[in-house]
Amino acid sequence: MLPGHVAYGLGAQYGLRVSAETVTAWERGLAVPSEYELTALAGVLWCSPGELLTAARTLREHRVARELAVDELARLLGLTASAYLRMEEAGRWRGNERQSAVLSEVLGLTAAGMVTVAGRDGDLAELLRSAVTTRWQAHVRPVAKLVPLERGLLQDVLEQLHTDYQALMVSTLSWSSTGRERAGSTGDAGREFLAKIVERFWRTAGVQGTSV
Repeated sequence: MLPGHVAYGLGAQYGLRVSAETVTAWERGLAVPSEYELTALAGVLWCSPGELLTAARTLREHRVARELAVDELARLLGLTASAYLRMEEAGRWRGNERQSAVLSEVLGLTAAGMVTVAGRDGDLAELLRSAVTTRWQAHVRPVAKLVPLERGLLQDVLEQLHTDYQALMVSTLSWSSTGRERAGSTGDAGREFLAKIVERFWRTAGVQGTSV
């Protein structure tokens, strides 16, 4: 189906006025359809909304991928629809421990996914940078507040990251082969270092992770 065919189907079947150019923008990732547009698009293409999403990261994307309405998910979490929707729109999950456990189960979230939907990837990256460059022991508690992992495993992971980083610093000053991604660097190199340290953290913990 060409973009024009999809746009026609959205109008004929769902009453949506969407241009072929908009459909093309969705395909290229230059624009994002609303929840209703995504549901309609899935109907036109004879698939589920989840099949149209690549790697879900936000609360909304995870919820839509599971084909859950706001009211339905809020009820499962023991929240009002408005309270849940505020967190979804803000992109930062703020539920309590019980609600977080339910959210993780209902949406099939990994530990890494929970950190991402909470909007704390950046916070975790900064803590990990400090942990590998200073004393990792001092960072166990603050990292544990962000990451739903068993404390013993978390200690082992931080110690391993610290050991690996310090060993490689002796010869390269970084985890890159070029020596450009120093822990204190800024700009693109700094962002690449943070993404790399978060990825290595999740891999060492045996969890499928995400980058910042």
